[in-house]
Amino acid sequence: MKFFKKTKDEEPTAPGQVAIKKRSRVPGVMITQFVEELPEGMTTPDFTRKPIALTIQEVGYKKSKAMKDARAAAVKPPEDFKSLLTKAVVGPDKVEKKDGEIDPRFWDVLMSADKKDYEKICHEFGVTNFRWMLKTLNAKKVEREEEQAKYVENLSNLKHIEVKPGGGAEFEFEMSLKDPNVKIFLFKNGVMVPFSVDTEEKHFLKKTGRKFTFGIKDLAGDDEGLYQVMVEGVLIFSTDFKVPMVDFLVKIQEVKAMEREDAVFECVLSSPMSKIQWTGRNQPCEQGEKFDIEVSEDMLIHRLVVKDCAKLDGGIYSVSAGIKSCNAFLVVEADNDPASKGKKKVRKTTRAGGGDVDLAKIAAEQQAKLAKERDERMELAKQIKADMDAKAAAEPEPEPEKKRELGDEEMPVEEKKRELGDGEMPVEEKRELGDEEIPVEEKKKRVRTGPLIPDTIIDPGVHFTSGLSDVSVNMGNRGELECKLSSDNCEGIWYKDGEEIEASDDIEMTHDGAFHRLILKNCKEEDSGKYRFEADGRKTEAMLIVEDPPRVNPDDLADFSKPVIIKVGQSATFKLSFMGRDPIKIYWYNEGEELAEDKHINIEKSLTHSRLLLSKCQRKATGEIKIKIKNECGTIEGISRLIVLDKPSPPLGPVEIIEASSAVLDFKWRPPKDDGGSPVINYILERQQLGRNSWMKLGQIPGEPKYRDTNVDHGRKYCYHVRAVTEQGISEMMETDDIQAGTRAYPGQPSSPKVVSAFANCINLEWVPPSNTGGTNILGYHLEKRKKGSNLWGSINHMKEPIKGQGFAVKDVIEGMEYEFRVAAINISGAGEPSTPSEYVIARDPKKPPGKVLDLKVTGSTYTTLSLGWTKPREEEGVEDEAKGYFVEIRPAANPEWDRCNNNPIIMTSYNILGLKSMAMYWVRVIATNDGGEGEPKGLESYIIAMPPPVRPQFTDRNMKSFMVVRAGNSARININFVASPMPNITWLKDGMPVSKRVTISNSDNTSQLLIPTSERPDTGIYTIIVKNMVGQETFSVEIRVTDDPKPPGPVELEQNVPETVTVTWTPSPDEKRDDRLYYIVSRRDSIKRMWQTVADRLFNNKFTALNIMAGREYYFRVYAKNDMGISEPSESPTWGVTKKKDKLSMAFRSSKSLNFESAPSFLVPLKAHSTPESYECYMSCAVRGDPTPHVTWYRNNISLNTNTNYLISNTCGVCSMLILRVGPKDTGEYQVVAENPLGRAECSTKLTVNE
Repeated sequence: MKFFKKTKDEEPTAPGQVAIKKRSRVPGVMITQFVEELPEGMTTPDFTRKPIALTIQEVGYKKSKAMKDARAAAVKPPEDFKSLLTKAVVGPDKVEKKDGEIDPRFWDVLMSADKKDYEKICHEFGVTNFRWMLKTLNAKKVEREEEQAKYVENLSNLKHIEVKPGGGAEFEFEMSLKDPNVKIFLFKNGVMVPFSVDTEEKHFLKKTGRKFTFGIKDLAGDDEGLYQVMVEGVLIFSTDFKVPMVDFLVKIQEVKAMEREDAVFECVLSSPMSKIQWTGRNQPCEQGEKFDIEVSEDMLIHRLVVKDCAKLDGGIYSVSAGIKSCNAFLVVEADNDPASKGKKKVRKTTRAGGGDVDLAKIAAEQQAKLAKERDERMELAKQIKADMDAKAAAEPEPEPEKKRELGDEEMPVEEKKRELGDGEMPVEEKRELGDEEIPVEEKKKRVRTGPLIPDTIIDPGVHFTSGLSDVSVNMGNRGELECKLSSDNCEGIWYKDGEEIEASDDIEMTHDGAFHRLILKNCKEEDSGKYRFEADGRKTEAMLIVEDPPRVNPDDLADFSKPVIIKVGQSATFKLSFMGRDPIKIYWYNEGEELAEDKHINIEKSLTHSRLLLSKCQRKATGEIKIKIKNECGTIEGISRLIVLDKPSPPLGPVEIIEASSAVLDFKWRPPKDDGGSPVINYILERQQLGRNSWMKLGQIPGEPKYRDTNVDHGRKYCYHVRAVTEQGISEMMETDDIQAGTRAYPGQPSSPKVVSAFANCINLEWVPPSNTGGTNILGYHLEKRKKGSNLWGSINHMKEPIKGQGFAVKDVIEGMEYEFRVAAINISGAGEPSTPSEYVIARDPKKPPGKVLDLKVTGSTYTTLSLGWTKPREEEGVEDEAKGYFVEIRPAANPEWDRCNNNPIIMTSYNILGLKSMAMYWVRVIATNDGGEGEPKGLESYIIAMPPPVRPQFTDRNMKSFMVVRAGNSARININFVASPMPNITWLKDGMPVSKRVTISNSDNTSQLLIPTSERPDTGIYTIIVKNMVGQETFSVEIRVTDDPKPPGPVELEQNVPETVTVTWTPSPDEKRDDRLYYIVSRRDSIKRMWQTVADRLFNNKFTALNIMAGREYYFRVYAKNDMGISEPSESPTWGVTKKKDKLSMAFRSSKSLNFESAPSFLVPLKAHSTPESYECYMSCAVRGDPTPHVTWYRNNISLNTNTNYLISNTCGVCSMLILRVGPKDTGEYQVVAENPLGRAECSTKLTVNE
């Protein structure tokens, strides 16, 4: 193949011009200067950034019209294509791009990509010559690195753009700039994109040290494109962002899981994706011990499994697919099963979540929909291609002379070359093809004469509808790789690491319609590698990873799982054999706690097995024994149980006495807390009579923990020893308390009798039984009564005829008498202590309820309280009796239910209601009550508002300021105190308009505050407060003037219009227009008095005439600007004076004598003794003088402290000081200060004592 070199066309220059070549500040750009010297203020043109190359298809008029027709045809329904394609002629097949015709984006993307992505990028841009691509890429990388070296010291850790949770995308890299002030630009598809350091903007930049992170917020479809970062015109990094057209058909839902249960989130996508991003509690979720990420075969269903849920796993989980995302909560509930309380909870095998939606059905419907759309596009493409082929065959071949009609741009390069002669080529064509060498093709190309047909409708032939996916399989298991073609009748070839695979006993290759499968029946470690399937020029690849996780023989695991039962003091051994890839880590656990070797624990580990030996086991070692075997491929666990048998612990007391009579002692106890691993068979009892030394064996009783002793003597006390018996031995004894047989255990006191009702001839009572029955059943009750004023109690029933129930109707009463009652409980031992007396009750018929209270009114109110007063209701015999108390009830206006303010009736005719809501409306009523019941309620005629009595707003401060001057930048505060009821509405205005949001308003019950945190000059104005309520309103205005020290006036000029006068003029201060209270002050100084004198004050103009100007003197003027805040710096005038001739004056001065102030160091103030508590600070100081200035050194115990950072030492104008921040015992000692200069040395010392 021959190559032509492109010749350079020099830029022509006019006669007399020069052509000076200069390098631009933009790399790759040259500037030609046509004059030797540039005129002042002129520059040569230059670029601000390097031009970006674009690839644009060049077409002539006819081709442009044909392309327009083709585009119009592409958007019409399929049935219109045939009529639109009648003028189309099939062009040549798609030609492989030559080196000079590659899209410039290809190199930008390739130079920032990983090597593993080269093949995919080349396929995307249509590049097939990989060898040429790699050679050219290396050359371009060298050129790019040379350009970058001008501005960048180091560039590393390039990370391409990725979609982040929350709907954004980021890409990042690390870069060290030579000049941190260089400009950084961001481009998208060649167009500059503005960005900000604020992360709230659409495009933003975050810089952390050397790390640069560019981000895009709120992703949308138009954010797709090629993003490039440039530094001063040099390309640094390129990344291509493509937005997947995918959405969620089924979003993840909230999951509620129990502790130690697995939780499942699942979703369905609208388009297949091999991987989506899961996030849990703002952290990415990766496949591992905590999470399982599952993807269905059609890549539409995606699942996240949160394994072994704990309370900490609860929170928000989200999933992102492209620019779409959704989220849901995981709620982990505690396991409150009482059976597992105090024990380690067992891992549950169930899964929470998943919902009731049939995801497989939805995915299948979507898969069918996608396949249907794909087939329709294929059929349409085939139909269009067939029509085009038919038209192309029907039209004659265009004649050579008609090629001119298409224009030179339509003619192939080879024909142009032949017309110009061998070795020649138009300069314009060479410019289009670039500086690289252009290969000359010998094959003649056919000219395209019809409209262009979009590539999307060309039949792609056989292609993969589902490619291979990476597979991980355990060693010895079956591994399967599967792909699907678009055709059922296409054969293919399988490769492993580039070598063709042949079928064998362990390898099976199947072809089932469009599905092609490679099956490895017994996977070995050497089967790992990259597998490729090729068919009809198409290929797909995937990795098969053969993992070798730890494995255990099922029989060995079953033997290991059997519990090991030993007796206390014996040894237990657990052993398990395993297989797996090295290195293997082994852990042993007892009840969840990892075991470490000690004198009673021995752990043996080898390549094939591990053994745990527990020697001298105690009962507390009983529990779950677990072994965990782990390597890089996985983890396996084996669980067994250790049971250490021992004698039981003693039975538990205290005993509960069921019956303690003169003939029987019946009691029970609780079983042992620990039965030693064996059930209790019997109990052994011994009995000792109080006062004797011997114990009588009562024998063994069955395993029920109770005993009935019938061989007892009345009145004797007995003590019992109880031991538990199991197969492993006899427990220690439990000794009971002394139990007396036939003890007179009287019952406790019942509750005080309560009067249920009272009549003239009967009083009904009831009471509650005693809590202490004396160990036996209650046989009945004895009731007594007593008249008021008497000390004698009279029985109502005989002791031998106890009252059986818990109530009684006392009929032996006298009408009008007042009685009280008490009751005593009776058991087998007799009557117990009587209860406390009841309340006094009069034997009379029930009273009538009282009437309504009179004159109910409100006596006072606040925002939270309400005071009521009333008069007792009238009495009417037989109709309304006297009131004995009152209840107050209240309800909010919006609530229909009444709430009682007092639980017990009050006897006073007034009440204060507390806890009201300010300005709320309430209804209030009062109910009178007596022994006959409650009377009718009496309420107020209208509702009450919780507020003080109405008061018109009034300001309480007598001397309120109506004018304030505030320095700009300071805060301005106005406090207004007032009284008003009800609570007023407070409004602040500035110059008649509402105040701005910068102003903070704080209101309370009787105070309002206006605060400007940082005042500015625009805050100047009149601020008005309006306090208004239903009674009236009050206003007050304050003028706030925000100002600052004025800026000085402008230049001062002097002019003499009249002899002996000078007119002083000056440029106004910049603050004059903003401050109407600003004025000027003029000062004067002459060469004789040399003192400044104010000659004019409070000038509101910019001109002043000074009088009494004498010749022969020099005058100086200063002009000041002054306002309410202060005075400005002066503006100086030029010197003004009229020279006057004077005789020369000569004076003779005596020569001065030099004085010597040098002296040796001496201490003016010596050090003082110090006594300081520990951890306090200590400050020592002294004063020293000397000339030259002496050098001062501090010592502690003759060790210099000047370089010790624990002591803060300073020397200011002869005052030497030392500060110890936290005094400790180590600081005790003698401190010395030494001052030295060339004339001498002085010392001073003291002692520091640290008190504890």
